[in-house]
Amino acid sequence: MRNRAFLSFCHLSLACLFLSFSGHANAALFGDDEARRAILDLRQRLEAAQQTLKTQSAEIAKSQSDENAKLRSNLLELQNQIEGLKSEQARLRGTLEGLLRDLTDLQLKQKDVLQSVDTRLNKFEPVKIVLDGLEFQAEPAEKRQFDSALAVFRTGDFAAAQTSLLGFLLSYPSSGYASSALFWLGNAQYATKDYKESMSNFRKLLSIAPLHTRAPEAMLAISNCLVELKDLKGAKKAMEDLIKMYPNSDAAQTAKDRLSRMK
Repeated sequence: MRNRAFLSFCHLSLACLFLSFSGHANAALFGDDEARRAILDLRQRLEAAQQTLKTQSAEIAKSQSDENAKLRSNLLELQNQIEGLKSEQARLRGTLEGLLRDLTDLQLKQKDVLQSVDTRLNKFEPVKIVLDGLEFQAEPAEKRQFDSALAVFRTGDFAAAQTSLLGFLLSYPSSGYASSALFWLGNAQYATKDYKESMSNFRKLLSIAPLHTRAPEAMLAISNCLVELKDLKGAKKAMEDLIKMYPNSDAAQTAKDRLSRMK
């Protein structure tokens, strides 16, 4: 735009010079000296105009060059900024991916820890037990110890069974297993002919759990202990009490049969 304006100006100046030259040519009538002076003046003006045009053209070219250089510099700076932003974006993406991997690993580790804790807690949480008509809660260790003591009884090692069952009752005196443990302890003692201790533990069973499914068997066992101790009167009394308290039990029928033979 600036170039077109400048060229228009130059054309106008040349036109003026041309008109001036024409005027001087027309004045040839005034003489050769004046004509030569006019031509020299016109030539000087033309040279001055050309020099001015050349100078202004150089200035315009330099200005455009400076503007182009500045534009290239700005474009280069913008490109560098874009590349920098791309690099920063890539770095942030890498950081984010790393954080996501760390988060995933952490979640997996947390899941493993929670599962491990649940497994450990399950070893200590009470479990539901149904035994000999009773339903109760027992600790896993409590259950293991009772099962172990009963397993010893079933091997026929009644002396060792007594030790195991007594140890269980000392460890868990209020256990839901207590009445069943007393029953098997009384049987183990009866098997080793410790009739008084056997009878004592059967009576403990009846005192803490008179509705226990093995209560009739415990009363019949008491009568057996009394027979072994030569207390026939006490044995008869125990069987009669058994028949009164648990008339529909198999133990009561056994007691009736024995009483009939003892008459």
